[in-house]
Amino acid sequence: QVQLVESGGGLVQPGGSLRLSCSASGFTFSNYAMSWYRQAPGKERELVAFISSAGDITNYADSVKGRFTISRDNAKNTMYLQMNSLKPEDTAVYYCRRTAYWGRGTQVTVSS
Repeated sequence: QVQLVESGGGLVQPGGSLRLSCSASGFTFSNYAMSWYRQAPGKERELVAFISSAGDITNYADSVKGRFTISRDNAKNTMYLQMNSLKPEDTAVYYCRRTAYWGRGTQVTVSS
């Protein structure tokens, strides 16, 4: 069965960095585009970043452009989200997504 497991979240000070990972199993990872979403308390879930199956096409929400980088390692069935210059408004649960499937999420809290 398809499984998506996020890791790497935590508490970080404003201006700090975190790298999230999404470990995938149960399907041919290299055949699928993948995305990161996030949901802050009281807000709707929003798309953060997208990466094509080969990793050659990426897109970002305007709010994270220039600060976040999405990448993937198809040999390791893993997707990443490098988050730099973090802001309090980046605080949210971050989810990994493949078409029709979601991970359980990992909490990112940006606070001093």
